[in-house]
Amino acid sequence: MYDGHPLACYQPFIDTATGRIAGIEALGRLVQADGQLRSVGPLFIDPQMPTAALRTLDRTLRGQALATFSQAPGDWFLSLNISPRWISELTADEPLPSLMQVRQHGIDPRRVVFEITEQGGDLQRLADVVTRYRQAGARIAIDDFGAGYSQLDRVLALQPDILKLDMRLFQAAARGGPSSEVVKALAQMAEKTGCWIIAEGVENEAELDFALECGARYLQGHLFAQAQAGFFASDAFVTRFGHLRERYVQGKLDERARLMQRRQQLAELMPRLQAWAQAQASVEQLPNLHAYPWVLRFFLCDRHGTQLTPNLEWHGQHWHVNNGYQGHNWSWRPYFYHLLAEGWDERRLILSSTYRDATTNQYCMTAGQFFDDGRRLLLIDLDADGL
Repeated sequence: MYDGHPLACYQPFIDTATGRIAGIEALGRLVQADGQLRSVGPLFIDPQMPTAALRTLDRTLRGQALATFSQAPGDWFLSLNISPRWISELTADEPLPSLMQVRQHGIDPRRVVFEITEQGGDLQRLADVVTRYRQAGARIAIDDFGAGYSQLDRVLALQPDILKLDMRLFQAAARGGPSSEVVKALAQMAEKTGCWIIAEGVENEAELDFALECGARYLQGHLFAQAQAGFFASDAFVTRFGHLRERYVQGKLDERARLMQRRQQLAELMPRLQAWAQAQASVEQLPNLHAYPWVLRFFLCDRHGTQLTPNLEWHGQHWHVNNGYQGHNWSWRPYFYHLLAEGWDERRLILSSTYRDATTNQYCMTAGQFFDDGRRLLLIDLDADGL
């Protein structure tokens, strides 16, 4: 049926708050004749593999993991993969084999996380079983979150404690591009629903930085350790993670410094453009923006958000007039009501968060400031690349 001897191996979860190991995931391996280890994962998606053989293999590996985990530090948790396909085969009053194994090995269920893998199975039956796991004290994780639309249904139905970001999606997002915004949005959703995030597949420093950017509570990946048969010491990665975290924080401080410099430059530019607007001068009299190459455009709105002027766009070292947006109302945009709430009374400059422009597909920010006794609003869109 399969070649090799089953062996449970363990990959640690690094707690981003402490750098210490918080728990481990049990991962199945097959020891080959030459001593090499091969993942059992492909067997569980092979349609030719008999279900009974897979079930036996799964329970053998789980039993090994639980027996070994009894020797782990008392503050660790153990993550066990559970297939929803098999859960769906259980009757409503049938004892849960996984819970039975946990109790047989004397493990407190509160130290166990049942990690729901794959996307199959009956959702209602799965929710019923998850309720029983939770009543026993165990926690629930959803694996590969973000890999499919059905995962959103699972979050609502199962109300997990932990979400593991899909590794392929996470690694692609760490390289930038639209997927990074998707993953950040998923992480924000997890935070709002009270879930902890596990960033799986952290293999380099850029992925670590992105995991911290997403607010991940735990990190898992080859940057720290591959799965192995034994345990690492709880503090094995504290020093290294501390250095990586300091580097990340310094990078964020440098980013903040660049942002503050940009804000200062905007504070110098705003009065010049406001003076041009109050003088009702021609486009030819607009200041040259050689010193501000990151300006994309500016325009004026009334205090209710209606655009009063065309877009004045700076590109090719010249000003261009775009009449396409005059008369549009932007009061629904977040930066506008932030301006009203924070910048109306003091007439101070407000800078929006970074967003992706739907027309140009580039990252932008919008700066705004009221002038003319609060009757008009000057808005500058700027290229956020490099910030």
